[in-house]
Amino acid sequence: MHLLHDHEAPAAPEIAFDDFLKVDIRVGTVVAAEPYPEARKPSLKLTIDFGGAIGAKRSSAQIAHHYAPDQLVGRKVAAVVNFPPRQIGKFMSEVLTVGFPDVNGEVVLFTPDHEVPNGARLF
Repeated sequence: MHLLHDHEAPAAPEIAFDDFLKVDIRVGTVVAAEPYPEARKPSLKLTIDFGGAIGAKRSSAQIAHHYAPDQLVGRKVAAVVNFPPRQIGKFMSEVLTVGFPDVNGEVVLFTPDHEVPNGARLF
């Protein structure tokens, strides 16, 4: 059986617009990044500032293949902010940083191409 790459897979089943609105994806600025060598897959521990209403949240992100910690501080990233916190080893990840897989399945971060304020919601 031939396995499809994500970019070759058909679209997910249709959902209602209200279901999409349940997922709260916001933009924030990485204010701290450090290696997370204890993680099973190459990961970094991020602290992301989402602005006043949400504040700073932490995320374990499997992005160490393409990014070094010093490349990330000051960078805008997108994350799901309304999932429950998840224990990743000894680290509590509060938000899910989102990205797209490259052709090898390594995560490439999603970043706006114009300036937007921290906390802006994806719609």
